[in-house]
Amino acid sequence: MSDQHKVVVVTGGAQGIGQCIAEEFRKAGANVCVIDKQQGNHFVGDLADKQVLEQFAKEVIEKHGHVDYLINNALPLMKGIAECSYEEFQYALNVGVTAPFYLAKLFAPHFAEGAAIVNISSSRDRMSQPQTESYTAAKGGIAALTHALAVSFAGKVRVNSISPGWIDTDYKVYEGADAVQQPTGRVGHPMDIANMVLFLCSDKAGFITGENICIDGGMTRQMIYHGDNGWTLEL
Repeated sequence: MSDQHKVVVVTGGAQGIGQCIAEEFRKAGANVCVIDKQQGNHFVGDLADKQVLEQFAKEVIEKHGHVDYLINNALPLMKGIAECSYEEFQYALNVGVTAPFYLAKLFAPHFAEGAAIVNISSSRDRMSQPQTESYTAAKGGIAALTHALAVSFAGKVRVNSISPGWIDTDYKVYEGADAVQQPTGRVGHPMDIANMVLFLCSDKAGFITGENICIDGGMTRQMIYHGDNGWTLEL
């Protein structure tokens, strides 16, 4: 796709999946605005802070005048019910749900024609491991926020979400059980997600909105029973 002169906002874009998404948009010629807590050549700030979000949005609009694509990717805190405090749980929701909502609201008057929002959820929006409540709740929240925004922005902004499964941001190649347990036979990497983000922002996805697309190598589609196909449960 060609994104010459497009303005793209990527939250959590200084590392991992977000960094890959930002780089792919830059390769396509877009102007990319990144916000991240990590220090670097981007807007540095905490997405859980309302004033930070307002200042970031103000700088983006003052510099570029509009936004074409908003990619809500920032990673919420992951803690479980045994250790997660009230404040930590609220913080996870602020980063994972409130910030995407508020950025969409702040940019609402400035979205260009053909604009799109892509929210990064997780396959944990539909399945869980023990002690992951803060992260899982935030990812479930952004998946639901996606279809709500899609309806509210109907005719102006398409809104979709992606639910990644196991994505190794170091591009490590896994063998054995880690790979074979996934129907595709491998662990995912950031480009698997970035490719879908660029597609969902393109005209080729012009009839897609309110959708959540799970990219997990088929893991959430595979039924697992003790003793079936070599699967065993150790108690």
